[in-house]
Amino acid sequence: MKLKRLPEDFQVAELTDVVPAGGDYALYRLTKRSLGTPEAIDRLLTRMKVQRHRISYGGLKDKHAHTTQHITIRFGAPHGLVHKEIELDYLGQMDRAFTPQHIAGNRFRIVIRDLSAVALDRARAALSEVATSGFPNYFDDQRFGSLGASNDFVARAWCSGDYERALWLALADPNPDDRKEEKDQKAILREQWGKWRDCKAALERSNRRSIVTYLADKPPENPDYRGAFARLRVDMRGLYLSAFQSHLWNQLLSQSLCDTVPVDRRFSVDLKTGPVPFFRTLEANERETLLGTDLPLPSARLHLDPGPQLDRIEAVVRANGLELRELRVKHPRDSFFSKGSRPAIILPTEVSESSEGDDLYPGRKKVALSFELPRGSYATMLVKRITEC
Repeated sequence: MKLKRLPEDFQVAELTDVVPAGGDYALYRLTKRSLGTPEAIDRLLTRMKVQRHRISYGGLKDKHAHTTQHITIRFGAPHGLVHKEIELDYLGQMDRAFTPQHIAGNRFRIVIRDLSAVALDRARAALSEVATSGFPNYFDDQRFGSLGASNDFVARAWCSGDYERALWLALADPNPDDRKEEKDQKAILREQWGKWRDCKAALERSNRRSIVTYLADKPPENPDYRGAFARLRVDMRGLYLSAFQSHLWNQLLSQSLCDTVPVDRRFSVDLKTGPVPFFRTLEANERETLLGTDLPLPSARLHLDPGPQLDRIEAVVRANGLELRELRVKHPRDSFFSKGSRPAIILPTEVSESSEGDDLYPGRKKVALSFELPRGSYATMLVKRITEC
């Protein structure tokens, strides 16, 4: 099975009900190809010469894909932009920044390639099951791009007050997705960690080097890791919190599924963070229970009555080395865990599929899927459900 063989094989269109009606915020449609949302925003900052705090968007879209989404720029120019892999179309003005709450959902068109005839039949049968029973609403691997080779979350160390460990994970932990220059810079830090003047001399100019400079200017016997960590970009610190909270939520959903669905109708799927249970079909009572279940995003801000749900959340957090009361940001106070809940399972809508011979893999099949999902749900989870069962 091959996914995302071509950027056009994975297309995502963000859906919104927003109607431009005037205001200080210029609304744009951002189309990008083979580029992550943060990288696309960095390029826009350079090309349009605007400050980062003036740009807002609703969500992160896949890197290896052809995607459209919406962004706002406060006092932005009333015209678009075309530059290499990105295209920006001006849509009008809003009276507030575009945020996740403005996203109604996403429409997907996905091509799965290099399938045998048997695998194609199984995928089509599984898609029919999904239309009836849905699929688990896990956060997928895209959410955990900041998780490095150590398999330790920056936010876990951050919440525990170990700022040196959190800073090392953020700056020096190798990641399979690192480009060569990033690998080289991280290697310097790993080899000379604590020798801040030597690191400063060896590193290229970047946010990483500015943090090292801060440490180099402090007494070597008393490094201020807490202050250095606060100098990481606020958007990156937000990603670290999201990744850890999403991992905890996935574990909470895993436990809920194991408590609801018998083992003979479950199977395991490997994620970057470890295996998680899926289900094939649901009995009527199980479907009713899970469709009516919204699981809270774990954080110290939760106010739950004593009971099974609170016990399950506390057990999940404790298994990750923290107590629920510690799941908060003490410093810097410009970052925080999200508050809210998320449906346990998802039923896709507007589902259709078509199959034919694969033009890239002679003698094999490909299937094109079209469907819509609510905000925050991952199409790759649906793909894993129908191809790994």
